[in-house]
Amino acid sequence: MSEPGKAEQDTQPFAAGPEAQRAHVDPEALKRQKIKGVFSSQVVEKVGTGTTTRKTISKMFWYAEQRDAEVVEIQPLNTQHVPSGPKSEVPLADFLDKYQPELEFYTKVVYPKMCEVASTIKRAEEQRERGALYSAEFEFSNVLKVDEENVRANFGLGLTYMAKGESAKANDIFGRVVHLDAAFNQEHKHLFNEFGISLRKTGMHDQAIEYYTRALQMTQNDENLHYNVARAYFEKGDIPKAQYHLEKCLELNKGHEEARKFQEFIRTKVAK
Repeated sequence: MSEPGKAEQDTQPFAAGPEAQRAHVDPEALKRQKIKGVFSSQVVEKVGTGTTTRKTISKMFWYAEQRDAEVVEIQPLNTQHVPSGPKSEVPLADFLDKYQPELEFYTKVVYPKMCEVASTIKRAEEQRERGALYSAEFEFSNVLKVDEENVRANFGLGLTYMAKGESAKANDIFGRVVHLDAAFNQEHKHLFNEFGISLRKTGMHDQAIEYYTRALQMTQNDENLHYNVARAYFEKGDIPKAQYHLEKCLELNKGHEEARKFQEFIRTKVAK
């Protein structure tokens, strides 16, 4: 519902799709609407020296989505024409000045591929949840052929391998996930937690420790991460480091009951 006194168009998103093609697109229109779609940017470079100097223009495509009144989040398209890789933020004024909408490309190529990827991931996650692990593996692998940095597909395939007892393959996926900054974003919290717990429960303690340590670098002051890495260190047999992380956990949250009980358990065990 629009706010009193505002025209309805002020709250409508600018999607570089069929609805956008029916409207005249200009900077003022973009300012009134939420930006969402595919855009391009150009970089002009000089090649050669002296009389052989010439200009070349390279064009890059981006998936863009406006986050607030002042910032647009952009993500590059990969060679398969889907958004992939790290995201960055561009001030709205700079975005309107330097990026051009690619309406037809979004409508005919990018959007259908994005829908296909989302549908395949949903199907794969449903199969994994009901125990159809081979089907889930097939579907997650298909997504990664299109977007090897897809966080949900990487998490899903790693969890599938762990459920199948294929530790070597799970370790390969772990090596990819632990280097993906986006894996530790709030939007992936559920899969993030499940992945870490599964690493520890399947005996991949070193990987679990590296995973949680990386998460602590990305997410400061999270008592639950300290608690989880403490469990991994304890199961590995490194009591001092387990105690250290439990202390950190309780410094951040004195009411963390599980950490307090775990700390008492370790003290009793050490005293024997």
